[in-house]
Amino acid sequence: MKSTFRLTDFDFSNRTVFLRADLNSPVENGRITSDARFRAVLPTIKYLLDNGAKLVIATHQSRPYKGDYVTTEEHAELLSGLLGQEVEYVEDIFGRLARERISSLKAGEAIMLENLRFSAEEVFYKPLEDCERTFFVRKLAPLIDYVVNDAFAASHRSQPSLVGFARLKPMAMGFLMEKEVSALTRAYEHGESPRVYVLGGAKVEDSLRVVENVLRKEKADLILTGGLVGQVFTLAKGFNLGDANIEFMAKKGLLELVDWAERILDEFYPMIRTPVDFAVDYRGERIEIDLLSDEKKLLDKYPILDIGSRTVEKYRGILLNAGTIVANGPMGVFEREEFALGTVGVFKAIGESKAFSVVGGGHSIASIYRYNITGISHVSTGGGAMLSFFAGEKLPVLEAFRISYETFGRKLGG
Repeated sequence: MKSTFRLTDFDFSNRTVFLRADLNSPVENGRITSDARFRAVLPTIKYLLDNGAKLVIATHQSRPYKGDYVTTEEHAELLSGLLGQEVEYVEDIFGRLARERISSLKAGEAIMLENLRFSAEEVFYKPLEDCERTFFVRKLAPLIDYVVNDAFAASHRSQPSLVGFARLKPMAMGFLMEKEVSALTRAYEHGESPRVYVLGGAKVEDSLRVVENVLRKEKADLILTGGLVGQVFTLAKGFNLGDANIEFMAKKGLLELVDWAERILDEFYPMIRTPVDFAVDYRGERIEIDLLSDEKKLLDKYPILDIGSRTVEKYRGILLNAGTIVANGPMGVFEREEFALGTVGVFKAIGESKAFSVVGGGHSIASIYRYNITGISHVSTGGGAMLSFFAGEKLPVLEAFRISYETFGRKLGG
């Protein structure tokens, strides 16, 4: 049963389309360092322009007071290069300058609004009704015919640009959004057994929600852990990770999650695998420490930066025999080559596996591209959004699509 509009449902010729993309990208020394998210939305942008839309592109970039909180001028430049046509940067969001430029757009033209988070209303998460009443939505809605949302990576947020137009204008999924939702739904609802979830990185709380949800709802057969997620479960299993690591975890506020991890283990113990060895930086070189060996005392002084080779081998065997794999987050500090062994080893095994695989999270994607890992069925552009999805939470943007379809479906013969 259809419950959302798709791009192909509408005639965009000479219509003004507000496209919410997520082009939030890593920035170093004031320059964007990855165009992965730009490439991901190109099919949607090309489709709209080829079909005669007057296109208004909007994205956020970082948050106030952070080093990568920059204007979208370079975003417009980068997109122009990839598209082979100008995307004009408009140094405004919903003020007179932006509104006049939107009104004067011609079919097949595209503009890029200023960083949405330069608007205070766009920094808070509010229910759809509140988003609808913002100046942002009230000023732009009269100028727009259709809304297309392709910002999957932001779909777990409820902000004016993401959900505010849902009851005011027909809102359709972009091609990227459709591809993401379809891959994640396939893994979650229809995944073939054995279904293995690999959870690493630093988003421990979100990962615990995923573990609890997929095991309780019988959507997963086995969970492999690494990164800080693996360390929290290792502590919960009763292993001592040494003073240096416990201190670090205390600073990060992770020790208070150990009780929750223990409760999950009480219920699902054999289904959750934790590392058997870890790698530390011992005077500038990688040294691996078996959790059951005497060398374990080194963990008092040296921080864990990766999972060890024995863990990688154990995980590899499981992944090569999986039917479905969902992975989020790296196994260690992969930015340092000697500590990328865990992340690269695990992701390579996922790529070699015959399983249908979904991998997401900004750091995961960065390591996949950096180490040329191939064979993964679907690389998701969203980390937090993907975790929310597998935690069984309702994503505000997916709800907004449904509401928009309910509001306009009959009128438009949907």
